[in-house]
Amino acid sequence: MTPEPTGGYYKEAGVEAFIRRFGYPDTLGRSDRLNVGGIFRVGTRAPRTGLTLVLDGYSAEKKMIVDISKGITLLTDDDQIAAVWHFAGLIEHWKRKHDRAAYIPSECRTDPKRQYRYGRLVNLGEGTDFLLLLVAFGQGDVYYDPGIKLEQVSGPKPQVKRRSQFRVKWEKLGVLYRSMETIDVLSG
Repeated sequence: MTPEPTGGYYKEAGVEAFIRRFGYPDTLGRSDRLNVGGIFRVGTRAPRTGLTLVLDGYSAEKKMIVDISKGITLLTDDDQIAAVWHFAGLIEHWKRKHDRAAYIPSECRTDPKRQYRYGRLVNLGEGTDFLLLLVAFGQGDVYYDPGIKLEQVSGPKPQVKRRSQFRVKWEKLGVLYRSMETIDVLSG
């Protein structure tokens, strides 16, 4: 799922300001570049950015949203909201895009040229619920994995790349659905 934040410093000040505040120099040594990346799991502070992912307005004990105006939130050490994905928008997106979904494994190679290959075992998920997603976040099965960067930082026209992405590992897909079936598309 790749939604952009709907609130917090990211939305109010803009992506470039967000990167300049929370980004860090490229770890591969690419000059004049700041990144906001890595894996953010609920309740664990990410040392490079100083941000912690929380489920604000969700009760893990009750397994329910207790404040719909809140959301999946990146917080600073002093509890300032760096970015938030409000529940209302995420619920609609999740329901529309993921209630019945097919997950097809793929591989990519770039040599001698970019080529893709798709697997024969396809996972079909049915019967999801947004609360299953929040439970999976709380368990660490779903996490935030951004690939946000600012290139040519010191130049007159810095280049911003946005990529806010929530991920789940292939083997954990089943936690998001009431029913998960694997089919072999090549066996008639």
